Amino acid sequence: MPLAFATDDAAAIPVHVLQADQAPGFIAALPDPARAWAGHQGFTGALGQALVLPDALGGIAQVLVGYGTSQARARGRFHIGTVARQLPKGVYRIASGLTGPDLEEAALAWLLAGYQFDRYRKPAEPIAGLVAPDGIDAARVQIIAQAEALTRDLINTPASDMGPQELETAARALADAHGAAITVITADDLIAGFPLIHAVGRASPRAPRLIDMRWGDAGPTLTLVGKGVCFDTGGLNIKPGASMGLMKKDMGGAATVLGLAQMIMALGIRLRLRVLIPAVENSIAGNAFRPQDILTSRKGLTVEINNTDAEGRLVLADALALADEETPDLVISMATLTGAARVAVGPDLSPFFTDSDDHATAIASAARQVADPVWRMPFHDPYEALIEPGIADLDNAPGGGMAGSITAALFLRRFVQSPYVHFDIYGWQPSAAPSRPKGGVGMGARAVLAALPSLLKL
Repeated sequence: MPLAFATDDAAAIPVHVLQADQAPGFIAALPDPARAWAGHQGFTGALGQALVLPDALGGIAQVLVGYGTSQARARGRFHIGTVARQLPKGVYRIASGLTGPDLEEAALAWLLAGYQFDRYRKPAEPIAGLVAPDGIDAARVQIIAQAEALTRDLINTPASDMGPQELETAARALADAHGAAITVITADDLIAGFPLIHAVGRASPRAPRLIDMRWGDAGPTLTLVGKGVCFDTGGLNIKPGASMGLMKKDMGGAATVLGLAQMIMALGIRLRLRVLIPAVENSIAGNAFRPQDILTSRKGLTVEINNTDAEGRLVLADALALADEETPDLVISMATLTGAARVAVGPDLSPFFTDSDDHATAIASAARQVADPVWRMPFHDPYEALIEPGIADLDNAPGGGMAGSITAALFLRRFVQSPYVHFDIYGWQPSAAPSRPKGGVGMGARAVLAALPSLLKL
């Protein structure tokens, strides 16, 4: 069901959010029975505590929520999501304790706590409802939550039901919902214009394709490029079983740019949006591309294949070259591209690359505002030599194992002259956290959305 705020209700149960140092004073001012009850329950205002205070008739009079200390809150985000899942069924409103960005984060956390991926099982009971708090843009928060749910659903769907065709179907549904135009180039029609996309996807019986969606007719131009590798066996450099276990999420970049596109279109942001998704399955067959093959990209640059498991940068290269031909004001790529990025920053941060200090500052500042953590990584020019094999213009998988995320980003940068930002995301929540169940998760999209006014001078 859609993640949405409850209908405003005068009988909504008030929720008071209390930092640890505020809790004693608030409790001291309660009526004697409530004060005694809080004491018996050991409520201290610790982060994540929730105390239901009864009324005289056995109903719920109000709820106290512990917000802990600033040090405790800094160790996570979306803390109110934990509380939202604890409360009895009903409709609640945040009555005190939060303002500004904290209040908006709490509202979003409450909505996202209600997310469940129920395509293959009976849905669980919905969580308690929340009336949209005063002082936030409720419509915007709802749009963001619903777009995040789209991203999660796409990533969580197994490859048996989320191949290139199904990813195209999802993109078409999104385009239809917002009046966007969409074209798709498929199978052997890719050979002439998108040879790298075709090479990576040709071994699968599920035809590769390039999805091209456009929306908006005024304002600055933004092109989003998302890696849509719907399953990655590694190709002839086949992955070991443990590494293949999560490869349904290798289209997480595509899922994330579709979620971001939904946010932009639903909010009616005044810009001209283009979304490019190279959708493939990297499979093994007699016609699979091979190590030491040399392929020619759309841009004309030749690429020596030193590992068929470094396929994401190949399909992105052709899509980025197409994006750059229109010289948009900004190109942003999102991809579950390298294990090196996970080694560098772990699963919770979205590393991003840009040559623009202004763009980096805008994204980092916005990320802090909306609790969508990012970390800038360098386009380190001295490493350019690592992606130049000598026999071809570029090497898709330089040896040595060092700076893998950086060399992948440098590879992609060769295909873009326009202002460019690249995100090397994980797209997966490895264990449950507040408002983020284990499974697919959006990363970086909310930070980009919040940064768009600065990035594009909107």
